Order: sequence, then C-alpha cells, then structure tokens
Amino acid sequence: MFEFLPKEVREGLEKARKRDLYRKSRLRVHTDNEVFPVLKFWGTGFALDAENAPHLRGLVDLYEGGRHLYQCLIVASEKENDVTSYEFKRVTEAKDKAPLDFVRPDDAPIALLGQG
Repeated sequence: MFEFLPKEVREGLEKARKRDLYRKSRLRVHTDNEVFPVLKFWGTGFALDAENAPHLRGLVDLYEGGRHLYQCLIVASEKENDVTSYEFKRVTEAKDKAPLDFVRPDDAPIALLGQG
C-alpha cells in the first residue's frame, strides 16, 4: 500500500505505528528475569515485537500494570513481519487467595470478635 513512498518515510510510519501500540497496551509478559510489552492480546494468545522478544516457550505470567492476570503455558509461536505471535496451551487466571477445599455455608460468620 505504501510502496510509492520513500523507504525512510515507510520506516518512520512503521516506528510511529509501533510506538502507538506500545502506548495503548498496559499488558506485559514476565518471564524468569525479563519483561516484554504486549502489542496485541486475544483469547488464545498474544503478540510481541519481533525485534525485542526472544523465542519464548514454557510458563510465563501476564500482567496489566501491577495486577497479575494470568499464568500462561506457551507452546507455539509464529513470526509475521515485525510481530511474533504466541499461542497458549493453558491459561490460568491468577487469584489473590487460595481456593477453599470445602463448601462454605451461606450463613457462615465472616470474622470472629475476640473478648476485649
């Protein structure tokens, strides 16, 4: 579509497009020691900038700002132009407390008051 434009102009437009995607997204992928900004996210995967992202595999954590959203198992990736897409094998929603291993009655007390 932009073949008629000079190479420098096309590169400038591409950099501006990437910068806009970075600003819009607050999602980040955390691996062992590294953090990568997510360009796109959909139900079965996400996309990272191909220049900065290595070939990720295994277990990663997905954050929105400081909030832990998901723990994901990545099994496949596909590089297309300047974006690398990763697909999930498993996505587990992150919880802030452990699940109960018993049924809690509806009328159970929320807290106990001590003698004071």
